[in-house]
Amino acid sequence: MTDNDFLAERFEGYRGHLRAVAYRMLGSAAEAEDAVQEAWFRLSRSDTGAVDNLGGWLTTVVGRVCLDMLRSRRSRGEEPLDGWRPAPSADPDPVQSALLADAVGPALLVVLDTLSPAERLAFVLHDLFGVPFEEIGGILGRAPAAARQLASRARRRVRGVEAPEADPVRQREVVDAFLAAARDGDFDGLLAVLDPDVVARSEAGVNSGAARVAAGAASFAHLARVARPVLVDGVTGLAVFAGGRAERVLVFAFLAGRISVIDIVSDPSRLAGMTIEAA
Repeated sequence: MTDNDFLAERFEGYRGHLRAVAYRMLGSAAEAEDAVQEAWFRLSRSDTGAVDNLGGWLTTVVGRVCLDMLRSRRSRGEEPLDGWRPAPSADPDPVQSALLADAVGPALLVVLDTLSPAERLAFVLHDLFGVPFEEIGGILGRAPAAARQLASRARRRVRGVEAPEADPVRQREVVDAFLAAARDGDFDGLLAVLDPDVVARSEAGVNSGAARVAAGAASFAHLARVARPVLVDGVTGLAVFAGGRAERVLVFAFLAGRISVIDIVSDPSRLAGMTIEAA
């Protein structure tokens, strides 16, 4: 076995872990594979004889690659190439399977996608993979304390979605109030049911903050007049129908009795994967 074959064999032992890191960072299976492949290229061109922890070295490399990809994506205003879907793997990896099977509903994924690249890297690497803040700071070019602060800020946003308002009766009351205010163009009424840090995402982009989201909702009164409450995968939402089919769906997450996330879906392929029932 050549040295390169031995290195490739060692790399394959970490591939599932690296794919899980990259997928968490990027939210795209295709982009995650690209990041992992780039890590292999960098490994094959590097002198790793003095590297004691190859897994940690590779995790750091993948983190740097993903950070560059996130920054580039944000500067161009792009969405992930293939949306939020589990990353495929020919050889299921226990670490990857556990990470992709945990509580990552649509609302949480929306919030992860609205974190800054630095916040997302700090949160994913530290909270999900246990990378020390000293190493994260090195990737970001910041002090460990600054990396810790970034992870803390991201964690507050994520925890807000992980602990949603679970009462379906209360959810319906809030959605009804949102719909009534949107139909009337009632800006103050919308503010009353929106969390101050609400995030609204559609195929067109992302808005955050109650004032901006309320202004956007108030401007679509004509759609609100024909929308009706539905259950979207068991969660209270709104839908606009045409020809008996949903052509636009709003999926909500709730926090402390207010709407914290609105995911606006109009892409036919995404709509086809949803279970939409009368509420």
